[in-house]
Order: sequence, then structure tokens, then C-alpha cells
Amino acid sequence: MTVKFGLLGAGRIGKVHARAIRSDANAELVAVADAFPAAAEAIANEYGCAIRTIEEIEASSDIDAVVICTPTDTHADLIERFARAGKAVFCEKPVDLSVARVQDCLKVVEETGATLMVGFNRRFDPDFMAVKAAIDAGTVGDVEMVTISSRDPGAPPADYIKRSGGIFRDMTIHDFDMARWLLGEEPETVMASASVLTDPAIGELGDYDSVNVILRTASGRQAIITNSRRATYGYDQRIEVLGSNGSVAAENMREANIEIATANGFTRPPLLNFFMTRYIAAYANEIAGFIKAVNGGGQTPTTGEDGLKALALADAALLSAQQGRAVKVSEILG
Repeated sequence: MTVKFGLLGAGRIGKVHARAIRSDANAELVAVADAFPAAAEAIANEYGCAIRTIEEIEASSDIDAVVICTPTDTHADLIERFARAGKAVFCEKPVDLSVARVQDCLKVVEETGATLMVGFNRRFDPDFMAVKAAIDAGTVGDVEMVTISSRDPGAPPADYIKRSGGIFRDMTIHDFDMARWLLGEEPETVMASASVLTDPAIGELGDYDSVNVILRTASGRQAIITNSRRATYGYDQRIEVLGSNGSVAAENMREANIEIATANGFTRPPLLNFFMTRYIAAYANEIAGFIKAVNGGGQTPTTGEDGLKALALADAALLSAQQGRAVKVSEILG
């Protein structure tokens, strides 16, 4: 069955999801809503969909599912609203910046029986999926350590940082989800260190730009995450998993997978420089997974519970950085 979508939010990430919907033969973008008419018009003109208000999309009988790409502080309310309206919901992370609010929202999802998927696109990257497949096949043995490097070419605008919830909830949250996925066990303790090294203005906004985190599970498995808002060489996204029988790693993606050798040495093309180009395939796979769940009535590949647990790790990391101690996840979730 073709799943007919309404897109809520026509900004940068909205454009990414509009393209992903268009790329899937089992999906149709029916309508878009945005507070800024020009943004909605741009999507409508490119993809041939209608412009409707959120209220109209909510009441539309020709829309099966919505993709929520609006500001974070609207996510939980919109999830509840469309769950009650009988629509399947795909929501960009996070559900909310408050663990308690997320828990309340997930109760509504459970009560209504709605389909909810939270957008952690990196699980759907072909290279990262291959890493997970190698783990699941037992190729590297029992997982012992996961190392994740995630560094952006530059920081987002100040207005974004003010509303983002901070680097742990905005940026590292992707890596927390990846760590949970690859470790195969839930982290129990979090130790984090955070600094402002790239731009004093980020510190003035109450945030950090350079962080390191160690997650530890009950059995002693560890995940080490390193984040920076400044990687002058491009969008740095690497993973290595060490197991009892070996290791598996995913390296950075470049503009071309070649190496040039001359008398002056070896050179390679630069890294891809933006998440919208680095993760094109991941976003397409993500929407495909959501469509499969909507059509099949099964569980989505990433759930509201995944969103809650990643946010709890983010809160634990922030508390650890502020207090200089290891924080138990149970302190956040109770």
C-alpha cells in the first residue's frame, strides 16, 4: 500500500524527509504545513504536493502518516495530537527535552495504539548497518568496546543553540542511540567531560562544543564517544567495534573513494561536508523502515522508547559534566 504523508515543517530537515519520501515507490507526499509560507511553497513547488495547515492535515482523510520536522518544543504535543487523530507518526529526535514529558507522551501513544517512530537516521546508514550485521553474525565475537567519533565541520547558529537543549541532547544523542544499538546492552553509568574550545560564544549560551563520554554496561562493556563542533577537514563520522575475536570499523565517506599517488605523496579527496549529503541513503532507508511498519502493523525500527533512553543518557552526561562524577542512568529514569 502506498503510504500518504503530511509533512509538518519545511525547513532543512523537512526538505531531507521530503526527498526521502519522494525516493520511495511506496510513499506519496500529499501535503506540507509550515508557519512560513515561502518554505511551504518551496516544498510544494518541488514535489507537487498541497499546502495545508496542521489542522487541515489532522483532519485529512487522504493522509495516513505525518513526519514531524517542527521545532523540538512542539514535538510531544504534535505526537499526541496525531496519535489521537489515528495517524502514524514519524518524529525527528528528540521527542522533548524533558524526560518526564517524553514519558507522558509515550503513555498517550500506548493508549491510542498509534505507530510512532523516532528519527535516529544513523542506524540506517549502509556502512553502519554492515557493522551491526557483522556483530550480529558473531564475526568479531562478543562486543567489548565501541568507539564513536562524531564531529561537525562547524557549530550551528546561536539561535539554534539556544533552543537545542545543548550538545548532549542535540548532537551526542545520535551517538547515544548508536552506542545502545551496537553494545547490545543498556548502559548503566555515564561519565562525561565537556569544554568550550571552539567559540567562547557557545559557552556564553550555556553550552559546550567539545565533549567526551564513557558509557558502561552492567557486564563492563564500554562505549567511548567523542564530539566536537569544529572539524576543519569535514564531517567526521567513524565507528569501531572491538570484540573478543576481532574488530569491525566504518570509516568516513569522501567525495570520491579514490587515492592518488605521486612523487609528492598520497592524497585522497576531502570528506563529505554536510549531514544532508553524508546521510542521503540513511534517510531513505529510515523512511522505508517506517513505511514497512505502517503497512505491516509491526514495531517501528526505532521507537519512542529508544528516544526516551537516548535522552536519559544525554541528561546523565550533562549532569556528569557539571558535577564531575559518574552518573547512573537510574538517577535520571528513576
